[in-house]
Order: sequence, then structure tokens, then C-alpha cells
Amino acid sequence: MTEFILLADSGATKTEWRLIGHVSQPSFFTSGLSPYHMESALMVDLLKKEFPDSIYEKPINSVFFYGTGCKTNPKANIVKKALSSIFPDSNIHVTHDLMGAAIALCGNKPGIACILGTGSNSCEFNGKKITFNSPGLGFILGDEGSGAYMGRKVIAHYLYQQFDKILTDSFEEQFKTNKDEILHKVYKEPYPNRYLASFAVFLSAHRGHYIIENIIEDSIRSFFDQHIVRYKSRFTSNVNFVGSISFHFKDKIVELCEAYGFELGDVIKQPMSGLAKYHKEKLIGNI
Repeated sequence: MTEFILLADSGATKTEWRLIGHVSQPSFFTSGLSPYHMESALMVDLLKKEFPDSIYEKPINSVFFYGTGCKTNPKANIVKKALSSIFPDSNIHVTHDLMGAAIALCGNKPGIACILGTGSNSCEFNGKKITFNSPGLGFILGDEGSGAYMGRKVIAHYLYQQFDKILTDSFEEQFKTNKDEILHKVYKEPYPNRYLASFAVFLSAHRGHYIIENIIEDSIRSFFDQHIVRYKSRFTSNVNFVGSISFHFKDKIVELCEAYGFELGDVIKQPMSGLAKYHKEKLIGNI
């Protein structure tokens, strides 16, 4: 009988799942599973509603879950309990999303793994485990280089009237908002980091304008200065990136790696392709 492994890459809002065997299946998606916001019973109810019926037709030997909020054992165990309830005969492995990014980017080789998405994070990886993680301070104090960080700069430029008329008119046409609404959503409503990150699309739409290019470069340079320079292996290992910001602004990452003397490795949008490659090779005995 063919052995199958179920992989999960989970954020707070969305989880990507992929079943792999000798022939991999396409990804499917459910809501995010964050142990900071959900207990095991709620996760079970959600997954039973959102899983396709076909998932129960395969003999799943192991489940590998890489998720936000799963760094500590108590939080990881919330997810593990839920998955064990749904897959009682499977081996369940739960760890945090940074480990998933490191495996997706580096496989079983040493390297520096960086996440630039809604938030940002990074670590030094020796091919088996994370050996050092430059501390992240969240979107209020840190998250340099992230969508939230860039979006905050876009909003600040607009509210401080630092955009020229072309950018100001374009901003108002695209977002149809005002100072009062922006401040309310940032300071009074849930998930302000996601709201801030939603303004990063303005940067992609106006590449080439000197103000926009400065925001992008300054944001990513801040990530390099605050985090990558902390890693002892930065000149001897590849520096790799995953996340939507990494993917869309790869050109700036290339420029900055050259300027800092870092050797750039992979730049990918989502971790799942790298995770699937790693686990499939492991399944057939190449790792």
C-alpha cells in the first residue's frame, strides 16, 4: 500500500495542505489554525467542515504541520491534539512556521532563512535545526521589511503629505479612505498588521517612482541591518527568502545582497513547494 504524508503550512487566516506520496496531490486550503486564537475542539470542528472528503480515503502515515504560534510545546500541543483526533492512526508532528520556512528554503543544508510576508522573521539553520533566531518584535516595534512595515510607511507618507500630487491622487483613488478611518482601523480594530500590509500593494503598482523605490529599499535594508547582519554565517551560507514581499521585490533583495556581500540562495513566494520537495525526497529515501 502506498504511504502518504499530509503537509500543512498554516498562517492565522489560511492553511495550505498537500498530500504527498510517490505521486503528489494538488494543494487544498482551509482556514488558518492559530493556537493563540483557537482551542483544539474548535480546530476539529473547522477541519471536519472544510476538509475534502477525499482526504479520508488515503492511508496517511504522518502529518507534518508547520504553523504560526506553534513555537512553544503548549501551543503546538493544541494543534497536535486536534490533528490526532482527526487522524488517530497517523504520526503527528507540529512545529512553527519558521522551521517550515527553513526546511522549504534550505532542505537539509545549512543556510539563513528569511520570511518577508505580512510580518517578517529569520533564522540561522544548520540543516537539521534552527541554531539562532534574531529576535522579532512584532509589527509595532519591528517586522522590518514586511508588508506591515512597508504599508505603515505608505500610510505615513500619505498622511504627512510627503507624496507628490501623482502619488497622492493615485492613493486616494485606489484606497478611498481618510485619516480618521485609517487611524480607527489601526488603533481600534482587530488585526491592524493585516490592515497595514494591505497598503503594500501600492508600492508594486508604482515601481519606478523615486519615493516608492526609496520606501522599498529602506524597508528591506532595515531588515538586513537589524537581522541578517547578526548571523555569523552570513558570509559563508546562502541567504534565502520566502513570502509575498520577498517574491514581489526580489530585485531589491538581489541588489542589497550584492551590496552587503551576501550570497543569495532561493527566493520563493510560498513554502509549500519546498516542503513538498523535502518530504518527498525523504519519503523515497534520498535524505
